[in-house]
Amino acid sequence: MSLHATLPLLVLASSLLSGLIVFFVAEERHRLRSMVNLVGASLKLILVAYMLRGVLHGEEFAFRHSILPNLDLLLVADALAMFFITLSAALWFLTTLYAIGYLEGSPRRSRFFGFFSLCVTATAGVAMAGNLFSFFVFYELLTLVTYPLVVHRGSEQSMRAGHVYLTYTLGGGALLLIGMLWLYGLAGQVEFTQGGVLAALGPEHAGQLRLIFLLLIAGLGVKAALVPLHGWLPQAMVAPAPVSALLHAVAVVKAGAFGILRVVYEIYGVEFAQSLSLLLPLAVAASITIIWGSLRALFQDDLKRRLAFSTVSQVSYIALGAALFGPVGTVGGVLHLVHQGIMKITLFFCAGNYAETLGIHKISEMDGVGRRMPWTTVAFTIGAFGLIGLPPLAGFISKWYLGLGALEAHMPWVLAVLLASSLLNAAYFLPVLQRAWFRPQATDWPDEHIPMRNGLETAGLLLIPPLVTAAATVLMGLLAGSALSPLTWAKLIATREYLLWLP
Repeated sequence: MSLHATLPLLVLASSLLSGLIVFFVAEERHRLRSMVNLVGASLKLILVAYMLRGVLHGEEFAFRHSILPNLDLLLVADALAMFFITLSAALWFLTTLYAIGYLEGSPRRSRFFGFFSLCVTATAGVAMAGNLFSFFVFYELLTLVTYPLVVHRGSEQSMRAGHVYLTYTLGGGALLLIGMLWLYGLAGQVEFTQGGVLAALGPEHAGQLRLIFLLLIAGLGVKAALVPLHGWLPQAMVAPAPVSALLHAVAVVKAGAFGILRVVYEIYGVEFAQSLSLLLPLAVAASITIIWGSLRALFQDDLKRRLAFSTVSQVSYIALGAALFGPVGTVGGVLHLVHQGIMKITLFFCAGNYAETLGIHKISEMDGVGRRMPWTTVAFTIGAFGLIGLPPLAGFISKWYLGLGALEAHMPWVLAVLLASSLLNAAYFLPVLQRAWFRPQATDWPDEHIPMRNGLETAGLLLIPPLVTAAATVLMGLLAGSALSPLTWAKLIATREYLLWLP
């Protein structure tokens, strides 16, 4: 087997093996457990960086294993896969650091980090899946390995949230399976191909293909939290902060949104999907989700629930970009895959810091917290401003291209959706910042776990990751035009899907 066929397997193995090893590490061997996790995360970063360079220079990395005749397990590191898996690898490293600090002294850490690594393995598999069957395998594996993370605390509330999570995600998986089998009956094994593969079936299958599209998008829309399939996401906020960060920024919701991109661009093909009148309904569904999630966020006092409904809204920008018929909208949607992940993980890291350091879980408890935890609150402020879309932060770049894409697609009503969303983002984030920075502390903190020590507001491993991701939010905006920016890579992806060059 050649190196180019082996590398996708090695990327999977870097987190799979570290996860399996960690399961057998005794609870008290925290140094060994941390070392295994960080070695695995570092190795994945190195492998992904090597593959990223190769894909940029036109090299192909693919592994194929035939399970049955005309049914293959296929892993391919194409441009879109590398865009997602680079985000996953980078944020896994930071989240591992954060989780080591967050869970210090907690029980069942070996189980947590074991499933944590398996979650990243499944996410990498989703990213590199080269056909619909392989995608389904890793998509469902992701459901199974994230369930123990959601119920990690073992409380009645977390077990109830886990039940809701499984009900939604397994239901979505069933819809995806039905759509996949129906499509297999029509077209055989469907591989992800630039420009799509279904146009050759002819107009006589148009009705069936519309129904299959509905099944596939509904199945993926559960994890992508499209309204009304989003009910599991706020419930899952009972999980520890590192899990919330992983679910929202890297793993579950991103797997659903990523799958929608694959279906639109590389199964149907955007031109064929437009000819079947499938893109406008997807744009409407995404727009409803964007506004609904923002409205629900306004009325949440629990900080993580407000962030959860914000995710419901923000992830649908990705689906909206896919539904805008044109390469500029594609750039905005694909770009938001990374930008939203960086900004949202910053906010969840900060929410975890407030909870772990001062026992703050509610927005009404945050009066004056900016003076007690200034660096955490600076990071939170940058993440919030980014999601609002203030220039020159990363979120502004995504929304700018989505707005231009709406004009290119002759869908000016989308501009109203984007404007309303940004105003609602401001309405649910600015009061939080006003409390944190400008109100005096009203009472003692609910439960101060970590006192100020050596000038640090909280444990170092809790503080470094949000500062890094907040800095990335700034740099991805300021340096958007650079050769190695996510924007440049998103333009490359759009170029390949539409077979034209974007300046």
